[in-house]
Amino acid sequence: MAKVKITKVRSTIKRPKRQKDTMIALGLNKMNSSVEVELTPQIQGMITKVNHLVTVEEVN
Repeated sequence: MAKVKITKVRSTIKRPKRQKDTMIALGLNKMNSSVEVELTPQIQGMITKVNHLVTVEEVN
């Protein structure tokens, strides 16, 4: 599987609880925090739900 780096670039203030919970599940709590994860179908779905709050980069 490919690895991706997900970085939180927008705040979750005034966002629905579902989006806040998704960000926490991805491991993104503070602004500009990053996490590297395997790109599984589950992670891809989570990224799709909060794509307006994060940036995604492919890691070699």
